[in-house]
Amino acid sequence: MVLALPLTLIATCAGNSAEKCGAGGRMSIYSNATLQVYQPPAPQKTGLNGSWVYQGCLLDNAEHRTFPYQLILPNNNTANNCLQSCQAFGYGAGGMEYANECYCGDVANIAAAGATLMPESDCDAVCTGNASYICGGGGRISYYEWTGTPLNSWTFASGNAAGQYQFLIGGVIIPLIASPGVNGKVTFLEKWGTGPPNSTGAYELDLNLLNNFTAAWRPMHVQTDIFCAGGLTLPDKVGRQINIGGWANDATYGIRFYWPDGSPGVWGQNDWQENVNEVSLQTGRWYPTPMIMANGSILVVGGEEGSNGAPVPSLELLPKTGPVIFCDWLERTDPYNLYPYLAVLPSGGIFVAYYNEARILDEVTLQTKKVLPNIPGAVNNFLGGRTYPFEGTAVLMPQHYPYTDNLVAMICGGSTPGPEVALDNCVSIAPDDPNPKWTVERMPSKRVISCMTALPDGTYLILNGGQQGRAGFGLSTEPNHNAILYNPSQPVNSRMTSMANTTIDRLYHSEAVLLDDGRVLVSGSDPEDTRFAQEYRVEVFVPPYLMGNPTRPVVTIASSQKDWAYSQTYQITVSGTVSKISLLGAVSSTHGNTMGQRTLFPQFSCSGGTCSITAPPNAHICPPGWFQLFAINAAGTPSVALWVRIGGDPAGLGNWPNFPDFNVPGV
Repeated sequence: MVLALPLTLIATCAGNSAEKCGAGGRMSIYSNATLQVYQPPAPQKTGLNGSWVYQGCLLDNAEHRTFPYQLILPNNNTANNCLQSCQAFGYGAGGMEYANECYCGDVANIAAAGATLMPESDCDAVCTGNASYICGGGGRISYYEWTGTPLNSWTFASGNAAGQYQFLIGGVIIPLIASPGVNGKVTFLEKWGTGPPNSTGAYELDLNLLNNFTAAWRPMHVQTDIFCAGGLTLPDKVGRQINIGGWANDATYGIRFYWPDGSPGVWGQNDWQENVNEVSLQTGRWYPTPMIMANGSILVVGGEEGSNGAPVPSLELLPKTGPVIFCDWLERTDPYNLYPYLAVLPSGGIFVAYYNEARILDEVTLQTKKVLPNIPGAVNNFLGGRTYPFEGTAVLMPQHYPYTDNLVAMICGGSTPGPEVALDNCVSIAPDDPNPKWTVERMPSKRVISCMTALPDGTYLILNGGQQGRAGFGLSTEPNHNAILYNPSQPVNSRMTSMANTTIDRLYHSEAVLLDDGRVLVSGSDPEDTRFAQEYRVEVFVPPYLMGNPTRPVVTIASSQKDWAYSQTYQITVSGTVSKISLLGAVSSTHGNTMGQRTLFPQFSCSGGTCSITAPPNAHICPPGWFQLFAINAAGTPSVALWVRIGGDPAGLGNWPNFPDFNVPGV
């Protein structure tokens, strides 16, 4: 086809005077098909994925950006590619700038930045991914807004529904590790050099003696530095606590035991016991994670040599069985994989999450069975990490009778390398799914070095931490004072409620654990930073189910009913009507890792003040261990917990260690 032009404007071809060859500023165009006439580039307004609507050309200031998250897409920036990323991470506003830049945020960011719509002609840069469309301009964003069902719908509670922080007691140490005991008390361990010169390094808090400060804190003793060790409650018949690893030299090999004794209001006599020359790890470990396996032995994973040393990319078993096993995936991701998250899976595998990766290990060979998809990070940085030092916090979602749903693991918060901006999302996955994928849910605020605590009603409390930085001394700022309640029974992206605020900064080395009375004990903060206090005070968070002085169910249990075998039925006596029974695993809390956490809702029936409860069916649904048993009434108010043991002591830990200077309960 030849485009017609006035003959006076067409020049004669130099090679053939009988033909015309364009003219000044004009070209004779030929086509062997229908000629396509392209319109000048314009903002994309149709063919958008989802409920995005173009709003106009928006001002952006390079010094004070309108939106907080920037992606650079040098070859594929388009409205759909950019906005799809924003949508996936829960941002309902965004757009493109200067051809290759993508921005994500919220509508509220526009007013906060003082940004206004500018003339459309200011947006004149062609998208790097499609030359038919405009992607902003210099200091201008082609701005789009999500107009469909909100990408997230948070609730902002008030009054009793928001819960309440309360001061509990002043502290004698700044704890590094907090562990509720089966004797109704809480043990605290501190790193050396943090507390006063006369500190013994370990104390037990008796909640029945809070009116007497000296009596409330029973001094205990450790022989080596537990700085960044791991902890568990053993499944032996007395619920001994174990502490593993430490800061340097012998401490990194350390294995420490405490047999909880005494009773609420009455001091015990037992103390921590250790002897590194008799009982030790095969390899020294700083920042390891221990876990009770389905067979009752202890798996210990990862760490470093101590004193900021080389990686220890291996795992081992306690009591000692076989050699240490090298893990290339730990070596490759050091130093971002410390305190990995571990869980026994109902399928028989072992879930492990570290840095921004996850996999399933074979429980016999401890080799990789399946590599899971990488863990999403920030919308603009897939390298965002979830374990120390970028440190988020992880839990397992509740398992309900008949336990047919695959177990879901959830990790909240973390941080990004480089700028170290805290992550504002939770991610969850069912590792046993045939095609497991991560689900991203945005939080109302950013969090790093945070904590998460399972509550007896199946919800979770997210608290503590900062909004900038990472784990380490003096490395995190912008304390996050708000508590968030996460309710997995609600639809995805509608599960989070903003709760009450604290006035205390809880940064590096803070903890949160569930007390037997259903409150959450909040402790610690050791930032070694003149901007923030070294925090001795201990608080409790009172969840909504205890606000307003509700009537609790009263539960009792015979001593013969406290030791449960799998699939067997046991009785408790209750006052009032019970709507739920929950079982929450004994935990040890440090660095966002609540080791031992697990929540189960077993089968039960009640008649005439007696409830019969059927224990979980096997050690893969419920690894052997001690659990807080709560009865919950129709109003959602829990009883004070009773401690029961499920699954016995299949590895015979009650006979370990077999040395005369260690007290052991037997099996």
